[in-house]
Amino acid sequence: PPNSDGTNHLSVADLAAPVLRSHGANEVAQLSAKKAAVVAAPAKDPAPTIAGLPVSHAAGGALALATGALALKNIFDRPSRAYVSGPEDGSIGTVGEEYDAWTEEGILEYYWGEHIHLGWYTDEDMAKGAGTLLGSNVKDFIEAKFDFVDKMLEWSECPPEPARVLDVGCGIGGPLREIAAFTGASVTGLNNNAFQITRGEEMNRKTGRHDDCDFIKADFMNIPVPDATYDAVYQIEATCHAPDAVGCYSEIFRVLKPGGVFASYEWCLTDEYDPKDEEHRKIRQEILIGNGLPTARHTSEVLAALKKAGFEVTEEADLVKTADVPWYEPIDPDRSWRPWRDFWSFKTTSWGRNITHYFVLLLETVGIAPKGSMGVSGFLKKGADGLVAGGKKGIYTVMYFTAAKKPVK
Repeated sequence: PPNSDGTNHLSVADLAAPVLRSHGANEVAQLSAKKAAVVAAPAKDPAPTIAGLPVSHAAGGALALATGALALKNIFDRPSRAYVSGPEDGSIGTVGEEYDAWTEEGILEYYWGEHIHLGWYTDEDMAKGAGTLLGSNVKDFIEAKFDFVDKMLEWSECPPEPARVLDVGCGIGGPLREIAAFTGASVTGLNNNAFQITRGEEMNRKTGRHDDCDFIKADFMNIPVPDATYDAVYQIEATCHAPDAVGCYSEIFRVLKPGGVFASYEWCLTDEYDPKDEEHRKIRQEILIGNGLPTARHTSEVLAALKKAGFEVTEEADLVKTADVPWYEPIDPDRSWRPWRDFWSFKTTSWGRNITHYFVLLLETVGIAPKGSMGVSGFLKKGADGLVAGGKKGIYTVMYFTAAKKPVK
C-alpha cells in the first residue's frame, strides 16, 4: 500500500530480486493439476487443511519461508567489503581512507549535513519545541549545530576577533565557515583527506567564504606551519582519531601563539566504563570500528595529555551531565518519531536506517552506487549503534569540553 508521502513499500520480492540474480535463484517447485480417476470408497473424515493445503504441507511451507527469510537477512546483512574485528592488528584502512570513502559516497554528509558533529539545546529551546518544523522558534538538528559552534566560542573565552584560527580535523568546513562569518577571523581547516577538502572548497566558494577560509591537507601529528602561527585553535570531536594524544596536543601547542586558547570537544570513556565488563568492551569496540578510531581514551587521560603537552587547563567538564537532551538522541533508532514535529529525522530511526541501508544495496547491485557502498552503510550503522549504547549506559561521552591556554612564557 502507498505510504503517507505517496511512495510505495518495497516487497520482499522487490528487495530480493537483484540479490537472487547475483547469487543464483533456487528452483521453485510448481504445483500442477492432474486428472485422477475417481475410485469409490467409504467416506472418510477430511484431513485438516490450512488455506486448502494439508497441515503437513502448510507447515513445511512455513518452515521453508522462514528459512528463506533468514537466508535473505544474512545476504542483506553481509557487507560488500570485509572489515576486521579491531584496529589493533593494523589491517584496517587508515582514518583518511575511511573518511574518503564516506565522503565520496555521500553517506556521511547525508546523515550529518555540513557540520559533522552534534548540536546544542537550551532549556528555552526545549520549552519552545526544539526540533519541530512549526512556528518561528524552530530549532532542528542543523540549527543546533550552528548554535554549538557559537557556544564553543563563548566557552573558550576566545578574543572577539582573532586574526588567525585553526580548525583541527575540520571535515568539510561547516564550523570554520560559521566562525569566520561570526567573528571576521581568517580560519584554516586542517584535514587529512582530499575528498573532504575538495568538498569544503566548493562550499567555501558557494557561501562566499573563499577569501577568509582555506584548508591544509595534513594530519594532527605533523602540522606544516611555523611555530606560533595561530591566535586560537579548536577541535570538535576530531582529535579522538589521533593515535597519540600527547603528540597531537603538543603539535597544537607548538603552532599556537603564547597566550592563545585551545578549545576542545572530545570523545571519551567515562568513569562508568568497566574494562572487565564484556558488554562494555563490545560497545567500545563497535565505537572504534564504526567511527575509524585508533583507541578510546578516558577523560582523565585527555586531561593529563593536555597538561603534559604544556597547556594550562582553565576549564574542563563532561557536558553530558548538564545537557538538556541526551547527546545520542538524534541518532537513536529506537526513539519515538513524530512526523508532525520533525519529519526528516525519519532517516535516523530504525525503519529509516534499514530502508536506506537496503536501498544502498539495491543501488550497488544494479551498478548505480559504487562497489563497497553497502559495506560503508553497514559500517556506519554499527558505529552509530555503539555510540547510542555507550551513551545510554553512560560509559561514553562525546561532550568532554576543555579550554586550555598556552602560557605567555
